[in-house]
Amino acid sequence: MSSEARLWVWRHPRPEAAAGRCIGAGSDLTVHWRRAKRLARKIQKAARRQRLPHIVYSSPLRRCASVAAWLKAWGWRHHVDAALLELDFGEWEGKPWFTIAKAEVDAWVQDFANHAPGGGESLTQLLERAGPWQPSAGHGVVISHGGWMLARRWLAEHGQQIPTAANWSKPPRYGECWQL
Repeated sequence: MSSEARLWVWRHPRPEAAAGRCIGAGSDLTVHWRRAKRLARKIQKAARRQRLPHIVYSSPLRRCASVAAWLKAWGWRHHVDAALLELDFGEWEGKPWFTIAKAEVDAWVQDFANHAPGGGESLTQLLERAGPWQPSAGHGVVISHGGWMLARRWLAEHGQQIPTAANWSKPPRYGECWQL
């Protein structure tokens, strides 16, 4: 497969004040400008090596859009797309994990694909949103979130098989790139 036929998806840098908290689509956390610029430079170098077009798509959340803003300042075209958002955790958003009732987490684990944690979005809804997404230009670099990347990878590797908590992978590291 040529580099143009793949999506080069980067997970955003580590956001400020995220440690130990449930962070999803409803948590618009910032990223230190140095981390955003460092990832943008890394993306720029990879794009040069792989001869990728200078088009970047990002989630509207600041932890992704701040990286894309650096690329835009360096001459890239930037498209913001809400389809690239992380899973929405509803009422769990921003809460420390230890404050979320064990029974609520257990309910999610029991029906991992269809339960909407915190009343937000189910994994099935995320898979439906992430699966068909394609860049409007037909190619480009993507800056998104760990959950979105996991959903895309799941669909590529497992098709319509329903995921369970036991067979769902760990998210990519902050700043990691996957070719999907």
